[in-house]
Amino acid sequence: MGGRTGGEALAFWVTEPGAGEIRRSTLPRRRPDEVTVRTLRSGVSRGTESLVFAGRVPLSQHDAMRAPFQDGDFPGPVKYGYLNVGVVEDGPSRLLGRTVFCLHPHQTAYVVPATAVTVVPDDVPVARAVLAGVVETAVNALWDAGPLVGDRVAVVGAGAVGCSVARLLARIPGVTVTLVDVDPGRAPVATALGADFALPDRAEGGRDLVFHTSATSAGLQASLELLAAEGTVIELSWYGDAATSVSLGGAFHSGRLSVRASQVGTVSPARRTRRTTGDRLALALELLRDPAFDCLLTGESSFETLPDVMPRLVSRTLPALCHAVTYDTVEVPCSA
Repeated sequence: MGGRTGGEALAFWVTEPGAGEIRRSTLPRRRPDEVTVRTLRSGVSRGTESLVFAGRVPLSQHDAMRAPFQDGDFPGPVKYGYLNVGVVEDGPSRLLGRTVFCLHPHQTAYVVPATAVTVVPDDVPVARAVLAGVVETAVNALWDAGPLVGDRVAVVGAGAVGCSVARLLARIPGVTVTLVDVDPGRAPVATALGADFALPDRAEGGRDLVFHTSATSAGLQASLELLAAEGTVIELSWYGDAATSVSLGGAFHSGRLSVRASQVGTVSPARRTRRTTGDRLALALELLRDPAFDCLLTGESSFETLPDVMPRLVSRTLPALCHAVTYDTVEVPCSA
């Protein structure tokens, strides 16, 4: 795969809802403004990738939910994913040999514009760097919410995004943050992130802000009930084609409560004129110098096993916060 000669790689494709396979992919010849990257690790984004794998992307969202380097179309065959860390094996001298993060699907090697990769800081381990896209989502959510010193905040849903939000909040002076989840096994994770933990029926109300990440109607309802008067729920969940129901009786109107969507596809309006998506991703990687994020890395498997592993992740028979895919045993095929 030297010079600009192209080559071959292996990629994971969702062939149809609920099924996937490894396919051979031909790499294009690298242009001067591009890089060839060999993947070291990728990560499975449990929320969105589960919906994609299950074929639950609504027709109206097929364009909006395209990943930056997606091939194919929903519901399949489609090559999808966006948590990839690799090493630049060919490209401009300033990037050659550098470890980089890219919003690329699960693939052993790929060619992308040099502007599409972000250098991983030397003191951020490759395993932790996989979380960059998750932490970037959390950064955007905090920009949307604008938490203040001394705020009382809850995060409902202790998945990878919710936990990342909780960690960033815990670093703001005077902020008290409680991670709320139906799984009591998330309590040690909350402690490692510097947050309190509560089951939904034990969570204390009166919150200035609540971030909702559970992608359930029950979680959204609980989020509203935790708010103080004139408080706001920041909704990060994406429900795919699932119907969502919530009761807007009770204190919703008298308390002047708000629900605001946060979505990472564009930079938050609060920073859009002063930050680019590249700035946001670089910030996420800088924040990953924090070793507390290691508690989100809860499992790994080899790239070759992804067709068998993905159904288990989606069905939750294989529990994980962020599941890593390793590539060290993969032999990249050579072109004839």
